[in-house]
Parts: sequence; C-alpha cells; structure tokens
Amino acid sequence: MAAVSDRLPAFPWDKLEPYKKTAAAHPDGIVDLSVGTPVDPVPQLIQRALIEAADSPGYPTVWGTVALRDAITGWVRGRLGASAAEHRNVLPVVGSKELVAWLPTQLGLGAGTGTLKDKVAYPRLAYPTYEVGARLCGAEAVVYDDPMDLDPAGVKLLWLNSPSNPTGKVLAKEDLVRIVAWAREHGILLFSDECYLELGWEAEPVSVLHDEVCGGSYEGIVAVHSLSKRSNLAGYRAAFIAGDADVLGELLEIRKHGGMMTPAPVQAATVAALGDDRHVEEQRERYAARRTALRAALEAHGFRVEHSEASLYLWVTRDEPCWETVAHLADLGILVAPGDFYGEAGARFVRVAFTATDERVEAAVKRLG
Repeated sequence: MAAVSDRLPAFPWDKLEPYKKTAAAHPDGIVDLSVGTPVDPVPQLIQRALIEAADSPGYPTVWGTVALRDAITGWVRGRLGASAAEHRNVLPVVGSKELVAWLPTQLGLGAGTGTLKDKVAYPRLAYPTYEVGARLCGAEAVVYDDPMDLDPAGVKLLWLNSPSNPTGKVLAKEDLVRIVAWAREHGILLFSDECYLELGWEAEPVSVLHDEVCGGSYEGIVAVHSLSKRSNLAGYRAAFIAGDADVLGELLEIRKHGGMMTPAPVQAATVAALGDDRHVEEQRERYAARRTALRAALEAHGFRVEHSEASLYLWVTRDEPCWETVAHLADLGILVAPGDFYGEAGARFVRVAFTATDERVEAAVKRLG
C-alpha cells in the first residue's frame, strides 16, 4: 500500500501553524481571517427544525425524504433558474468537500487505458480538493486558465468554480454558455462548484443550470451547492448536487452501497433553510459590512484587491511573495491564507476571509490603520 504522502500533497494548513502562533501572541489576541468558516449563529428556524427531527432512530435514505427533494428542486428552479428540475435531478450529499474529494472515484475514473490517462481538469487557481480528488483515484490532475484551451483528449471531468475560491472571480453567463457547449461537444462531464453563488457583491453569479446557459437540458452538467456559507451550516454538512439525471442516478446507486446518508435531522434542517430567504439576506448584510470595512483598511495599508466580486474572500497583494505578506500580517496579529495554497499562480497573493465576528473585524481594521 502506497503511503499517504506518496498519493496526496502535504496538507497545506500545517505550514501556517508558526504564523498562527505569532498572530496569537498579539496582546489583543489573534484575528483569524485564514479560513472561511462561519462564526455567526445558526438561524433559529433551522435549529428548531433540527431539534424537532431529533427523534430519528431509523436509517435515513441516501436520496433523502420527499420533503427534502421538494425543497431542493423548488430552490433550484426558483434561485438557479433551472425550470425543468425534478426529483431525479437532485441528490443530497454529506457536505460538498466530501463530494469534491470522492467524485472522481465514484465516477469510476482512474489511470485510464493504454497511454491515455483519465484527466480531471480544474482552474489554475483553485480549492486544493479538486487535485486531491484526482489523485485519490489515480487520475491525472490538469489545470487551465480557460477550459476551452484544454486538449480534450482524456479529460473525463471538468471542474468550474464560480464564484471562485480563492479569487472571488465570477464567470459571465456568456462564458458559461460557451463552456457548456464545448464540454458537450467533446463528451466531457462538467461539474460546476457554485457554493458561493448566493454571495455576489459586484457581480451576479449565474448557475450552469440556468435555462439560458444550458438550454433547459441538464445533459452532461451538474451543479454543486452547499448551505455552509449561506445559512451558517458548515457544522451540519448540508449540501446537494443537481443536474444530469443519469449521472445522479449512478451516483445515487454508488452512494447507497457506501452508506453515504445525510442524517435525518440535517435533512429536516435543510428543508427549513431552503424554504426561508430572510436569514440569507440578514447574513449577506453582515458579510457585506465586514467586507467593506476590511477592503478599505487593506487598501489603505497598501494592498491591491483583484477580482473579489463575490464569495467570502478578498484576494489581495502587496506585490511581494505571499509568505512575506503572511508574516507581516501575523506580526499585526492577523492570520491570512497564503495564495500558493491554491496554486503557483497565487504566489504573490493572500486570501483574506471576512467570516470573523464584527468585533474581530473591527480589531483587524484598527491594526491595519
């Protein structure tokens, strides 16, 4: 059996520990802006739904309750503009990271046949788990700036990520239209990670499932969505995928064999979350205020912000190696993520999350001033 270190890259966050200790030594404590984990309370209506479903002694189903599938399809139609979505077009998953990491394996990808390896393609600047998923199944990980510049030979799975983690970049509707058409032309399965779609600030993110993008057909395309950020449910592991019914049907069968079931109370909580828009707007307002304050402070401190028109991050640079920036901010008691965690192209950037509390954001603003 191959060692984990031979199969997977080093876990990047371990490299940040010395800088975390430096930041934690600040007299007023650390301001941790390195990870986009929610800190605000889970909305009460979601907590109530979870509690009311707590007496769930039996096994839940992998496909979820009828109420859950109704909630997901209703949200996909109304929020994503996917007017033809039905129950067969949706599937709950146990958090989106699990899905991203294990999707290539569940799709049966691997080393390929002969000299042509199976390839998993993803953006040059990207969430590291896309690469992990490819490596776990033995496929070749390939990066792109524009997916249509890829050699399609051997590409079995194409990841899009809009809004992007880490950059916050949003793909325009016309770009999505051409990418979907290109992927279909070459028989490439397209998965679009849209977990930050509700968090557009200077652009309005659009789903690949929107009628005007996919033409009302979900053939060859699947969207990935999470309630972690929009509803503060990272601890619930509430997520789902939507799109091509044949692909989802295959994944459903595999996930049944693997026992990949969303817990029944979490299913009930998801129904409540998807049925309420008010808490999403309230959370957006919190994030918008934090984003505005941090952006102004960073720019006044000499940073340049690039992209960042959506998501929970500011992608910033002082035109120096990212680890120098990490060290500089750690000395101020502020911890951020180095850009090279997300690919070599990020080597002169850092990612700044605005998921800290109002009090900690205020502290960061003062220190930057």
